[in-house]
Amino acid sequence: MRLWTFLLFCGFVFCELFFLTNCAEQRIREDKLLVLTVATKETDGFRRFLRSAKHFNYTLKVLGRGEKWQGGDYMSAPGGGQKVRLLKAALEEMKTEDKIILFIDSYDVVFASGPKELLKKFQQAKHRVVFSSETLIWPDRHLEDKHPHVREGNRFLGSGGFIGFLPNIKEMVSDWTGKDDESDQLFFTKVFIDPAKRKSINITLDTKCRLFQNLHGALDEVVLKFEDGRVRARNVLYDTLPVIIHGNGPTKLQINYLGNYIPNTWTFETGCAVCQEELRPLTALKESEYPMVVIGIFIHQPTPFVTVFFERLLKLQYPKDRLKLFIHSQEPHHQPQVSSFLKDHGSLYQDVKVIEPEEAVDGAEARNLGMDMCRQDKECDYFFSMDIEVVLKNEDALKILIEQNLLVIAPMITRVGRLWSNFWGALSAEGYYARSEDYVDIVQGRRVGVWNVPYVSSVYLVKASVLRSELSEFELFTSQILDPDMAFCHNIRSKGVFMFVTNMHTFGRILSTDNYKTNHLHNDLWQIFNNPVDWQERYIHVNYTNMMKDKLVETPCPDVYWFPIFSDIACNHLVEEMENFGKWSGGGNTDTRIQGGYENVPTIDIHMNQINFEKEWHKFLLEYIAPVTEKMYPGYYTKAQFDLAFVVRYKPDEQPFLRPHHDASTFTINIALNQVGPDYQGGGCRFLRYDCSISAPRKGWALMHPGRLTHYHEGLPTTGGVRYIAVSFVDP
Repeated sequence: MRLWTFLLFCGFVFCELFFLTNCAEQRIREDKLLVLTVATKETDGFRRFLRSAKHFNYTLKVLGRGEKWQGGDYMSAPGGGQKVRLLKAALEEMKTEDKIILFIDSYDVVFASGPKELLKKFQQAKHRVVFSSETLIWPDRHLEDKHPHVREGNRFLGSGGFIGFLPNIKEMVSDWTGKDDESDQLFFTKVFIDPAKRKSINITLDTKCRLFQNLHGALDEVVLKFEDGRVRARNVLYDTLPVIIHGNGPTKLQINYLGNYIPNTWTFETGCAVCQEELRPLTALKESEYPMVVIGIFIHQPTPFVTVFFERLLKLQYPKDRLKLFIHSQEPHHQPQVSSFLKDHGSLYQDVKVIEPEEAVDGAEARNLGMDMCRQDKECDYFFSMDIEVVLKNEDALKILIEQNLLVIAPMITRVGRLWSNFWGALSAEGYYARSEDYVDIVQGRRVGVWNVPYVSSVYLVKASVLRSELSEFELFTSQILDPDMAFCHNIRSKGVFMFVTNMHTFGRILSTDNYKTNHLHNDLWQIFNNPVDWQERYIHVNYTNMMKDKLVETPCPDVYWFPIFSDIACNHLVEEMENFGKWSGGGNTDTRIQGGYENVPTIDIHMNQINFEKEWHKFLLEYIAPVTEKMYPGYYTKAQFDLAFVVRYKPDEQPFLRPHHDASTFTINIALNQVGPDYQGGGCRFLRYDCSISAPRKGWALMHPGRLTHYHEGLPTTGGVRYIAVSFVDP
């Protein structure tokens, strides 16, 4: 009998242990779990929470919908009592006692996994109620000593998430009689630190963040774990994979960053961050039905390639009669370019408003006015803000952004050769830039998608509907301590509106405005160092990059090579720059022989160093001439040094030709800067040794030939008009 009793006792012990491990997991089915949350308003954060809950198949009930929030401001003072009131009322209506209740915040929460994993980890905690934990105590630091000590993990309770059996949670909230703006965190903390209540309700903390990860005070502990196209947030301090991620307190913004990956409704390789049914393809609309867009253009500093900006604006693939322009020009230097664009093309747009420099409107006020132009216009559907330094290469950019159907979205643009971009992946504790874990991968295109970010600038699209609702305040860009763009993003974040950036397409880049001088006629010529890509697109011949492949290098005479190098605009600008300078030499006046260089046969010319262009010219020779030289003259490598580089002017009544001579160079570059026929008659070059002439030089094409010994040559007479050539004696 005693043996039977002993065996029966062992059986009970075994079953109890089994219940606490495997049996319990089987007995509590997933359909017993109910998620409760409070959301009085549908924000972007709440919609993201719903998507994550739907993806992982949670059964969800939302409390407080349509009710006015009176629970206080979490960022400035304790509050949240309204949540406890709503929870208590909802629990009192529930009669099924075997329910498991998960009560969590929603605006700053996402699920990282499903109910099965959550319930398993809950039961492994071996308590009836499990609260999330934090490293920091809040809101009453005087209660620190009353918290139970833990061997390892977080010691303090976080009220933003807890899970437990219905009867136990009912008991826990039964004593709530507080006001809506009283602290829910303080209420639950006092329950937890009361030994009798803690034991009666059977409460514990998720000290190692196996179920809940509160980010406040723990950002350094959390990294993203990428594996087989799936992404999880991992707590590296405790080596755990939390099921629920909560961006509480000052780290509320960080959940936006983690929310790019969680829930994993997309793989990080393809990066679709919005549900496909939310996209709005414009192809289904007639052009007359396209949304009305106000484009705000802001010129707040001297900027290179402004003319090119307006050329690209014209190429934007969007019906002009569905566009209105708001232009703020703070720079008198750029006013001629603005006026020229509006004179030639302003009538294409439905409406144009211009604020000129003399009106003395500062940058923040101008941005407020531009956005308000859309806000007050009943026809306006979107406001598209573009700073003048934006190089928007993608002609479909506006349509692509509209089709994403988001409140605020920016196309990702970067600065060439740098990790600088028009978005921030994260914020520091002070609200300034911080590099997110995936920032470099996004900027470099290794991860592609639509990303929720805390800051955008330079170019972005805003829905007019949000300007008339959450962002209805006029002075969104005004701040006494923040730059206008930072003030704007701060105000957006404070309203719970999400900002996104997309790198799913290549959109363009942003110019460097560092050290941009305006003391020349064509200042963009000097941008070969600061903006080399834009300089090349503007000034290098369109066929240059395909020159070798397409065999565009011609050989009109032995060892003389002829190839395209300059665009028409480059030729025009260089000629106009020289004529604007105007100090042409007198065909032998040594006043212009500067820095040690003398011509064998003096010409009417202006040297590059006279217009402070010699460094830029040397860079041009290194980048664009040296590679051709090394191809055409195998075994010769040049550093493109020169003593003489100048533009020559030939006129029948001034200096029509050049007598036979050798150049003081290893090789010479001679670039035709205007076109025979419309600009001048005659001209050309003859190589006497070979009795070979090039009598009709092509504008923008370079003649390259050895300078000494073999290529004795002369300049053929210019019989009419004015001929210009750019000459360099390389490696003297």
